[in-house]
Amino acid sequence: MTVFVVSAPSGTGKTTLNRRMLKECPRLEISVSHTTRAPRAGEVDGVHYHFIKPDAFRSMADSNAFIEWAEVHGNLYGTSFSELRRIEANGKDPLLEIDIQGWHNAKSLLPDAISIFILPPSLASLWQRLEKRGSDSLEIRWVRLQNAYDEIKQAHEYDILIINNELEVAYQKLKSIILSHKPEGKGDPEGLILCERLNEEFQTADWIKGLRDSMGG
Repeated sequence: MTVFVVSAPSGTGKTTLNRRMLKECPRLEISVSHTTRAPRAGEVDGVHYHFIKPDAFRSMADSNAFIEWAEVHGNLYGTSFSELRRIEANGKDPLLEIDIQGWHNAKSLLPDAISIFILPPSLASLWQRLEKRGSDSLEIRWVRLQNAYDEIKQAHEYDILIINNELEVAYQKLKSIILSHKPEGKGDPEGLILCERLNEEFQTADWIKGLRDSMGG
C-alpha cells in the first residue's frame, strides 16, 4: 500500500484533479474523513464523510484513533487509522485530501507516504478562480487568499510541487506520480522558485495592496 497525500490552497484545482484521478485509477480510493459537522444536502454518511457526534470524535482522538485531526470553523475533522486499514484491506492505495496543518501532524506517522502540493501559477490567477466561483463574499475570498499565502510558505514540507497552470499538464504529472508510485520531480527547483515568487507577489503586488487596504489591513 502506498499512501498519497494531496494538499493545495482553496481554488487551486485540487478537487478537480483528484476526482479525475479517482475515476481513471481504480486502485486509488479516497480516505473518508470523520467530522462533527452536520451533513449538507445530498451528502451521504460513509461516502462524503463519517458524520459523528463531538463526544464520539473526542473519544476517538483521546484513544489515538486519528492520524491527524483539527478544528475548522467550529467543527472537528480527522483522518482515522481504521480508514486506511479499510482501504488497504480492499487492495487499494489511499488518497488523503488534507490541509497543510493535517500533513504537518501526520507526516511522522506516514513516513512512506508520497506527499504532493498543488500550486497556482500566480496569486492573481488564484484570485480569479475564487471570483469565478461566485459563492463567496469579498471578505471570505480575502481570507482564502491570506490562507493560501500561509500555506505556500510551508509547501517545502511536501515531496512534490505541481504547478496547475494548465489543468491537463498538471493532471498528467499527478497521474504519472500515482501510477508509478514514485515521487517524480522530488526536489524540483521550479516549484520552490515559484513559491518565492508567490510570496513576493503577496507582499508587493499593487492589486493585493489595494485589497489589503480595503479590508482594513
